[in-house]
Amino acid sequence: MSAPVPELSERAMTCADRLRDADEVLLASHIDADGLTSAAIASSALSRAGIPFETVFSKQLDAEEIASIAATEYDTVLFTDFGSGQLDIIAEHESAGDFTPVIADHHQPADADTEFHLNPLLFGLDGSSELSGAGASYVLARALEAENADQSDNRDLAALAVVGAVGDMQISDGELVGANTGIVEEGIEAGVVETGTDLALYGKQTRPLPKLLEYATDVYIPGISNNKNGVLRFLDGVGIDLMEDGDWRRWVDLTDDERQTVASALVKRAMRKGVPAKKIEGLVGTSYTLAAEEEGAELRDVSEFSTLLNATARYERADVGLAVCLGDRGDALERARTLLTNHRRNLSEAISWVQTEGVTKEENVQWFHAEDRVRETIVGIVAGMAVGADGIDRGTPIFAFAEKNEEEVKVSGRGTPGLTRKGLDLSVVMKEASRAVGGDGGGHNVAAGATVPKGEESTFIERADEIVGEQLE
Repeated sequence: MSAPVPELSERAMTCADRLRDADEVLLASHIDADGLTSAAIASSALSRAGIPFETVFSKQLDAEEIASIAATEYDTVLFTDFGSGQLDIIAEHESAGDFTPVIADHHQPADADTEFHLNPLLFGLDGSSELSGAGASYVLARALEAENADQSDNRDLAALAVVGAVGDMQISDGELVGANTGIVEEGIEAGVVETGTDLALYGKQTRPLPKLLEYATDVYIPGISNNKNGVLRFLDGVGIDLMEDGDWRRWVDLTDDERQTVASALVKRAMRKGVPAKKIEGLVGTSYTLAAEEEGAELRDVSEFSTLLNATARYERADVGLAVCLGDRGDALERARTLLTNHRRNLSEAISWVQTEGVTKEENVQWFHAEDRVRETIVGIVAGMAVGADGIDRGTPIFAFAEKNEEEVKVSGRGTPGLTRKGLDLSVVMKEASRAVGGDGGGHNVAAGATVPKGEESTFIERADEIVGEQLE
C-alpha cells in the first residue's frame, strides 16, 4: 500500500490492526461536514474490511457523552473528527477497561496519550490547514484496504476526504495544501476528483449566473457585490446571454471562452475600483469537483456538497447526511435539499439579526449573545459569516453564544489566518477560558468551541479577552 500521508503511515497501520482484531466496533463521529465525511469514509472502510460496526453521532464529545459510549460495552470505539481534545477523559475509560479507543482526528490533543491515536499534530502537520478529520480517516481507510488485491484499495474515498477538508475551511490561498495534496492526488489517480483553475466563487454548479456574482462578497467588488442591477449591467456589458431555453444560465453552462470573458472583466472591474491586488488574487483559485457526480448538481462541487452536509446533522439528521455520503441519490438527497433550504433561511435571518443588534467590543475580542434566536449547532457558522459585516471588525476574534439547554450555553470562536499568524490560538483560549468557569472546549487555532454553564458568559469573556491579549502581544 502506498501512503497518501507518509508521516502517519506507521501509526495508521497500527490503528488498522487494532480495528481488524475487534469483535465489533462502535464508530462515533462529529456532526459537521468534516465529521459526516469522516464517518462515511470510516464506515465504508470498515464494511469493506468485513468489520462489524455501529455508527453514532454527537454534537460535542464531553465527559457525559463519553460515559454514555462506555456504557454500550463495545470493546473498541473508533472516534472520527473528535476525541483528541477529550483524550484525558477517554484515557481514564481505557485504563478502567471500558473500551479501547482508536482516534482519527485533527484537533489539538489533550495532555494524555493512547496507542491508537492518529492525528497530524502528533507528526508535525497542521491540523487546521494541512489535514482534516476526514483526511485522518482517509489515511486510516487506506491502511484498512482489502487484503485481496482484486478488491477496493479505498482510493475512491479520497473524494469524501476532499469534501471534508474544504468543508473544514482548509483552503489556503485558493487551494488545499500540505498533507491534503497527497489525498487530492490519489483522488485524481482514482478518477474521483478533478481539479482546475477557476473563479473561487461559491455556487458555480447551481446558482443562476447573476446570483453567483451578486452573492460573491469574499472579494467585495463595488457595483457588483450585493448589487443585483449592477450585476445585470455588468453581464450585459460583456455580452453574456443570461437565459437559455427559458432558464437562467449558471457558470457551468458557459463556454470556456465565456468564462474567460467574465473572469477577465471581473478582474479589470476590481482593479478599476481600487480593490487591493492581494484581494483580487483571491478571485481565482483551484477548483475541486467530483467526477462521478452529475454536472450542475450541488454534489459535484465540493464546497456545495459540504454546505449540504452541514444542513443535515446540525438539524438532528446526521443519518441523512451520512446516507448522501454513502451514495443515496434518492430520498436522502431530496431530504438533504429540503434541510439546506431551511438552513440557508436560518443563516440569513441570523446574520440579519447580528447586523442589526451589533456586537459588544472588549479590548481584544468582540462578541454577541444570540440566546435562543440562533440554534447552537449553527452559531459558529453565523459568527464566521458575520466577520467583516458593518460594525464587525475582521481584525478582531469574534465569540458567539447561544443557549444549548436550561443549564448550558454554547460558545463558538472564530479568527482569521492573519490573526493566527500573529499568535492567536482559539483552541487554547476555549479550553482555558471554559475550564475556568466549569465548562470545557477546544478546537483549532482559527476556530474553536466550548460549552459553559449559563450565567458564566461574562466571566468567560473576561478570561478569553485576557488570553487573546497575551497571545497577540
